[in-house]
Amino acid sequence: MDEKDWVILQTIFQERNISKAAEKLYISQPALTYRLQQLEREFGTMIVARGKRGVEFTAQGEYIAQYARNMILQLRNTKEFVQNMDKEIRGVLRIGVSGIFARYELPAILKEFINHYPNVEVNVKTGWSAEINHLLHKEEVHVGIVRGNYIWQEEKYLFREEPMLIVSQKQIKNIKELPNLPRVNYETDQTQKTLIDNWWQETFDQPPTVTMEVDRIDTCKEMVLMGLGYAILPSICLKKEDDVHKIILTKKNREPLKRNTWLLYRERSLSLSAVQAFVDFLKEYDNIKIDDKDLIPQKFE
Repeated sequence: MDEKDWVILQTIFQERNISKAAEKLYISQPALTYRLQQLEREFGTMIVARGKRGVEFTAQGEYIAQYARNMILQLRNTKEFVQNMDKEIRGVLRIGVSGIFARYELPAILKEFINHYPNVEVNVKTGWSAEINHLLHKEEVHVGIVRGNYIWQEEKYLFREEPMLIVSQKQIKNIKELPNLPRVNYETDQTQKTLIDNWWQETFDQPPTVTMEVDRIDTCKEMVLMGLGYAILPSICLKKEDDVHKIILTKKNREPLKRNTWLLYRERSLSLSAVQAFVDFLKEYDNIKIDDKDLIPQKFE
């Protein structure tokens, strides 16, 4: 059993389907089936049970698949450590990034980082912040950039604080009007949804008038730009040229309601020069801040 076999087992374990695993591995299904049978002969046990909906791992198969995952991780860590034994900043940097941060901030950051460190190979995975947090716990990424507050016992750095805004094409003169105005909602992670919902419940005694539900924050913003309703958005998704009115949300104590972006990592990962360089780079990065001259504080008249 070698590295190729570890990858085969992990891919089948993730996909739970021989055809999909073969497609992902760029090998034929018969070749994959044959190698799986060879592994079963080698271990003297059935690794998977085949059914109409795919495959299920036996108890022995689960154990072997976990062994394969550990060996892949150990080999990867060894390669990364060896690559970092010299003084040159090089190697592989694996980062997991919140989808919205990846959309609006990451490209510019990575472009500048790679300009500084051309010998670093950057691998990126994006998703909901909860998914990125999960990848960190599984050690599938070196660094995570998440939005919202998550339990993380190791190193963390508050990279960005940004206001939450009421955004509309026409000016909203009195915030008391909101419950009766058409609102555009969008899919977001649970931490931001909770943040917005808690503010609404503290501010109003009736639900919002949601007239549109969309799956992307970009779509929501376009609806607002067309004057089809207002939305509650984090300032990260707004550009200076967006012709909209913005009101900062505030808590009962009049503090701005903010959305936090965190940099999460393990201290031991800093032994890798690429990780150390990226963490230092982000901490020194010249954050582009929202021009607050056109932001109106929330107030009731």
